[in-house]
Amino acid sequence: MTGTDLTPDQAAEQQAALEAAAALEAGRLLFAAECRFFFAAQQLDKLPPVTGPEVAFAGRSNVGKSTLVNALTGRRALARASNTPGRTKQLNFFDLGGRLTLVDMPGYGYARAERRVKEDWQGLMFEFLRGRPTLLRVVLLLDARIEIKESDTIVMGLLDRAAVTYQLVLTKADAVKPEALAAKQEAVQALARKHPAAFPTVVTTSSDSGLGITELRAALATLAAPVA
Repeated sequence: MTGTDLTPDQAAEQQAALEAAAALEAGRLLFAAECRFFFAAQQLDKLPPVTGPEVAFAGRSNVGKSTLVNALTGRRALARASNTPGRTKQLNFFDLGGRLTLVDMPGYGYARAERRVKEDWQGLMFEFLRGRPTLLRVVLLLDARIEIKESDTIVMGLLDRAAVTYQLVLTKADAVKPEALAAKQEAVQALARKHPAAFPTVVTTSSDSGLGITELRAALATLAAPVA
């Protein structure tokens, strides 16, 4: 069947498939580029100069944030997890092919430290989120294996207040049975709808199996600077 023989519905499906394939390829090409660490900051007045678009990664300690960043970039040790959860308090900046900056934010919510979440994230982290004009999205990771914690909802509230668009991403989905995972996805999707700054699409990932990695790359590629 040629393009001229397609019904309107078939033509629309074909166009959608082509656009989806193009988006996945754009994501693959972006994350195949060199990614290098170039800056770390522990104070707001020592952030790197504002340049191109930025995406930040946030989540509870042990949610798999560093592992996901490594999976996205195809590098095993680009982002390193601290041996002591919650120890790292700095913002780490990585340049991805000169088109997108990835910002690795400190983990939160370790050892039932909800009070510390408020203290830490209402200081440097909140000011960074609120005052960084090139920060286009925060990728907020949630562990698919466990219930949403109070620390997660605190951070979502801070992101709403900062008026920063954020996308909820489930991690470690390979460790969850299909029925439980479907229920978790539905619950997180409903949670996203309740928050004004939350991006409507939730991505489910597994750094071990590769689930959702290409889709997340494609989503983030839409934020990157155009190819020079």
